[in-house]
Amino acid sequence: MKVDLKQLNDLDFENLANWPKEVKIIFAVVLAVLVGVAGYFLFIKDSMASLERLQAEEQKLRGEFEAKYRLAANLPRYREQLTQMTEQFEAMLGMLPTASEMPGLLDDVTFLATDANLQINSLNWQPEQVKEFYVELPIEMKIQGGYHEFGAFSAGVANLPRIVSLHDFTMERAANGVSMTVLAKTYRFAEMADPEGGKK
Repeated sequence: MKVDLKQLNDLDFENLANWPKEVKIIFAVVLAVLVGVAGYFLFIKDSMASLERLQAEEQKLRGEFEAKYRLAANLPRYREQLTQMTEQFEAMLGMLPTASEMPGLLDDVTFLATDANLQINSLNWQPEQVKEFYVELPIEMKIQGGYHEFGAFSAGVANLPRIVSLHDFTMERAANGVSMTVLAKTYRFAEMADPEGGKK
C-alpha cells in the first residue's frame, strides 16, 4: 500500500469521506492507538491500581476470616480448657494460706519437725517479699538432728495441705548429727494484700 505524501497536504478534515482509502486506514489506526492510549491513562490505569488494592485487601480479609473461623471452630474446646484452668487456679489458690491461717501453718511446720525428732533451735519470720501476683512469706528455721530425720521432715512439708517450699539449705556437723539452717517459704495471693503492703 503506497501513500503519496503530497496527498496528505491536500487532505480536507471537513470532508473525510473523500479521503483515499489508504489514508483512511492509516488515520483509523492512528486514531485507535491514540484513543487506546488515552483510555488506558484516563480510565484503565486507575482501575488497575484499584483492582490491585482490592485484591490485596481481599487476601487480608481471607486471612482474617480463616483465623476467626479456626477460633470459632475451636471455641467449645477453648471454653472447656478455660473452665479446667479456672478450676485448677481456684484449687491452687485454695492451697495458699490466708493471713489468719499463718499461725496454724507455723504450728504445722513445728509439729513436723518435732515429729521427725528434730530439735528446733529458732524460727524467725523474715520480711514479706511482694511479687507481681503473690506475696512471699519466708521463715528462717534452724534445726538439728540426723539425715533421715531431715528427710522425713522434708517429706512432711511436701505433703502439707498448704503450699510450703524449702530453700537455701545450709548444713553443718553437730555433736548429735547435723545442724541445718533452711528457709521455708509460703505464699499468699497478691490481691489479699492491701495497697500499703499490709495484710487484710
